Amino acid sequence: QIEVVLSDERSYTSKLVGTDPRRDLAIVTFSTKERDISIAPLGNSTDLKVGDWVLAMGSPFGFFSSVTAGIVSALGRSGQEINNLNDFIQTDASINQGNSGGPLVNIWGEVIGINTWIAAPTGGNIGLGFSIPINNAKEIIEEILEYGHVRDGWLGVSMINTYEFDLFFDE
Repeated sequence: QIEVVLSDERSYTSKLVGTDPRRDLAIVTFSTKERDISIAPLGNSTDLKVGDWVLAMGSPFGFFSSVTAGIVSALGRSGQEINNLNDFIQTDASINQGNSGGPLVNIWGEVIGINTWIAAPTGGNIGLGFSIPINNAKEIIEEILEYGHVRDGWLGVSMINTYEFDLFFDE
């Protein structure tokens, strides 16, 4: 059973629509006759620039409905530990255990990312948090809604730069 809990602590029994285990994402749905539930608008992650202010939301370490502030530290980061994925938003807004799945929002309150992972030897924030850009997530959402899961292609080949060398040409 999946329970969705809102920031005002109202809770709803939900139904799983589909998942993407590779990206640690899921889509759930619930019904209600209440009309006062706000829905966060989705932004455009291609508009992001390094230095833009962002807020990371979630429930880190069980502290319900927390918000931290920071900036976009880098764009297009690879997910070295996350299933060979790339194009993450790096932020120094504190993302800790329990923030996964929470939104990364811009200063206009638009969701521009989904908090996913941290690079930290101790499991706590050291200023290296990563989010899936919302434009990438929109594609994943469409695929889950259509098929119930994501249909990733895989060649079985990874490109890794392991050697640096100079090429010398005879003239």
